Amino acid sequence: MDSNRELAKYRINSANEILADAKLLYDHDSYNSSASRSYYAMFNALRAILALDGRDFKKHSAVISYFQREYIKTRTFDAEISDFVRTAFAIRSDTDYQDFFEVSAEDAKRQIDNAAEVISAVTEYLHRHFD
Repeated sequence: MDSNRELAKYRINSANEILADAKLLYDHDSYNSSASRSYYAMFNALRAILALDGRDFKKHSAVISYFQREYIKTRTFDAEISDFVRTAFAIRSDTDYQDFFEVSAEDAKRQIDNAAEVISAVTEYLHRHFD
C-alpha cells in the first residue's frame, strides 16, 4: 500500500507541475499546447487515484472509463469532473490530430480552470485516504 501511496503522490505532484506548464504556455499565447497540457494535468490526477487502487491502463480511454465507472457512477466525484476530463480529452485529440484546429484563448483558459478543479478534487480525495 505504501508504494501505491507514493505513486499517487508522485502523480498528483506531476499533475500540478503539468498544470503550471499549461499556464506558462497560455501566458505565451500557445493555446493549443496549453489546452493539451491541461488535459494531461487532469489525466495524471486521475492516474493518482488509480494508483491507490493498484490499477493502471495503457490507453487514455481506459483510464477515463475506469474513473467514470468506479468514481463517477458511485458519486465519489461529481459528474462535472467527468465532463471536464472528457471535453479536455476531445480537445487534446483535436489539437494533436486535426489540421487547422485552433483553441481560442477563452477555451484554453477554461481548460486550465477545469484542470485546476479536477486536481483540487483529487487532492482532497487523496488527503482523505492518506490520513
